Amino acid sequence: MIQTNYNPDVLSCLANLSNDEVFTPPSLVNEILDLLPVELWSNPNAKFLDPVSKSGVFLREMAKRLMHGLETQIPDKQERINHIFSQQLYGIAITDLTALLSRRSVYCSKTANGKYSICETFNDEQGNIRYKRMKHTWQSGKCTFCGASQEVYDREDALETYAYNFIHTNKPYNIFNMKFDVIVGNPPYQLSDGGHGASAKPIYHKFVEQAIKLNPKYISMIIPARWFAGGRVGELTEFREKMLQDKRLRIIHDFQDARDCFPGVEIKGGVNYFLWNRDNKGLCKVCTHSGNKITSQTERSLLEEGASTFIRYNEAVPILKKIQTKNEKSFSDLVSANDPFGFDVRVEGSMKRVKAQFKLSYFQGSIKFYYNGWRKDGVGYIDKKYVQKNSDWLTEHKLFVAKAIGTGDSKTDAIRPFVPESPSCTSETYLVIGPFNSSQTLENVLSYIETKFFHFMVSLKKITQEARRGVYEFVPLQDFSEPWTDEKLYNKYSLTADEIAFIESMILPMEISQHQDLPDSQDEQD
Repeated sequence: MIQTNYNPDVLSCLANLSNDEVFTPPSLVNEILDLLPVELWSNPNAKFLDPVSKSGVFLREMAKRLMHGLETQIPDKQERINHIFSQQLYGIAITDLTALLSRRSVYCSKTANGKYSICETFNDEQGNIRYKRMKHTWQSGKCTFCGASQEVYDREDALETYAYNFIHTNKPYNIFNMKFDVIVGNPPYQLSDGGHGASAKPIYHKFVEQAIKLNPKYISMIIPARWFAGGRVGELTEFREKMLQDKRLRIIHDFQDARDCFPGVEIKGGVNYFLWNRDNKGLCKVCTHSGNKITSQTERSLLEEGASTFIRYNEAVPILKKIQTKNEKSFSDLVSANDPFGFDVRVEGSMKRVKAQFKLSYFQGSIKFYYNGWRKDGVGYIDKKYVQKNSDWLTEHKLFVAKAIGTGDSKTDAIRPFVPESPSCTSETYLVIGPFNSSQTLENVLSYIETKFFHFMVSLKKITQEARRGVYEFVPLQDFSEPWTDEKLYNKYSLTADEIAFIESMILPMEISQHQDLPDSQDEQD
């Protein structure tokens, strides 16, 4: 039967639209707001800020809660509306368009002092939802505040520059000149950096850092989860270190599949929202979500002893600790750094790579050259004079493995190195595992890589498509004079039936997870 009286929430509809900036569904906003103490909604002096207002949904949902919470203290409805919107709720829009949209959602008018605005006390069009067009501060081709590429974002006035107000200042407290109790929101996640295709740099962490600088009582934001362990080298390292050592980070809700929060939106590595509590330090309550339910939750330290990144799964912590008691070296010692043979050459002043001088057919004195990105066939021939690093590896027993694999989903991201012909080298698409002193040792290494145990240990750090040397850090090094199986490994580390069952649940059999894609143009982007 068709419901003729169904009136959909426009913000729910908007949240399902494809957009460079991810809009937040109202249901998710309320889950995030549920992290805050309930007494805030009956405090007429509490002040709330959304520093990245897009649709105005955070401000609108907070207004609903305050309207209910202050009903007994301010009985008159219009007086209560005027007080909440003029004295308690503040927003900083990310573009001129989202400023209009936010005011329409919150004040029911695109102008705060307009004829149809539900708040009667504003004297200007912006009200407490402000937008100011900012300019990037360029230095050596990058913005000193957000790191944006001058080549990409130094635009004419008619075009959006994405110089977000909240993070393009050293004094964010001057924007409203007041102290906030709560800062909540869903910041922009990344900016194009001028590289090929979808090449982009993270930006969300800068909003979190700026919010902490304001020192409110509470901060709650939803951001990509790749800060746990992934991200480009250097981009998130300092942020991760600060967050994992911050005892004020009290709750994390983790979603490996971002579509559980944002239907139809793929964010590799998933997303998480958190509660930062200034006056209440302690362990962090980590809640793991799958679909519409919490599959695991526990209070624990964000930074386990001997780890430099966040262990995403609660059940994995005791397994890791058990393995670390053996004090074995890391398998990452066998994995090369990025660009093992020195082909990562850039066009001067640009992120674009210079194409290696390879040919598609054999020529006198050439060696096999494995690559991907410039052509999909992925194998050519190159003069070894172009090899800039590790030329002694050309004829050694070795494996090549992609530096980007899958999406970060442990159930489907099968690590499948291959044995190249000899002599051979590779572009920066692949890393080298080895070299080894015999083909038998290489075969034994392959037997280890094919185990679920190996893939599980990799998954503790590999939460995106990124698969550089660092993701192998937790994988213990074995004696490769013999082959390895899961059964031998489970016995060696005295894993319990529950621990084995968890590993088995996280990693699908190799024959099932063979549908992963080849590296996607990694020769031309990071």
